[in-house]
Amino acid sequence: MTTTTVTPATGPAERAEPRTPARRGRRRAGNALASHVVLTVASLVALFPIAWLVFLSLGPDKDDYLHPGEIWGKMTFDNYSFVLQNTNFWEWLKSSLIVSLGTTVIGVMVAATTGYAVSRMRFPGYRKLMWVLLLTQMFPIAVLIVPMYQILSGLQLIDSYLGLVLVYCSTAVPYCAWLLKGYFDTIPFEIDEAGRVDGLSPFGTFFRLILPLARPGLAVAGFYSFITAFGEVAFASTFMLSDTKYTFAVGLQSFVSEHDAQRNLMAATAVLIAIPVSAFFYLVQKNLVTGLTAGGTKG
Repeated sequence: MTTTTVTPATGPAERAEPRTPARRGRRRAGNALASHVVLTVASLVALFPIAWLVFLSLGPDKDDYLHPGEIWGKMTFDNYSFVLQNTNFWEWLKSSLIVSLGTTVIGVMVAATTGYAVSRMRFPGYRKLMWVLLLTQMFPIAVLIVPMYQILSGLQLIDSYLGLVLVYCSTAVPYCAWLLKGYFDTIPFEIDEAGRVDGLSPFGTFFRLILPLARPGLAVAGFYSFITAFGEVAFASTFMLSDTKYTFAVGLQSFVSEHDAQRNLMAATAVLIAIPVSAFFYLVQKNLVTGLTAGGTKG
């Protein structure tokens, strides 16, 4: 009796066991296929505007964007030649690099010292300091332009690179301070203690021990500061009065006036603008990826 009752119960189960891995394999293959389809579509959506901009930059006429199909038969690089030879492109490039690199260096150093102080030191009001920095990010640009203009005018920094760099630092430092504070928290405090045992001052510990370990976080902060300064329009168009000191973002506006719009030259300039940003990204990409993922993997 025992044999006859056990055999029917175990038989179907034994026959069903080999089917489970096959079903799991089909499910995994289906999930992988769906993921690849979604990622492919997302990549095409992200790349389409860039490809469309490059395509429009090859049209010789300013109205080619209205009938893009005709560009295929008359593609040319004349727009790029005109922008490089007959506009203030190189002046815009110089101004953009001065402002962006200045913002990156000054902003990252200020943010790094602020983030390290809040991460390691317990002084009165250190928590409120970080919340005040976060609060400064909530004000819209339209509200900040007038008081900043008055301050820079009083300091005689209107139409100067230093004035624009300081304005951009006021935007980049709060976010970068929060970013680097979180990264410094992942560095063991024992490293600071080891530096003190070796006779290093707090500044020596910070510059010689902590900063080399925080290189990925510094790369993320630097890239954010560079992009913020490189592509900003409102502050640059308000505080920079000389056309030779325009940044790229402001220089693009010169191709569009009340009665004319040279869309083909604007598209070519936009493509050229992307080259310095791509080069900067290439230089920091290794540390950038590490810095973006470190916060989720370290305790």
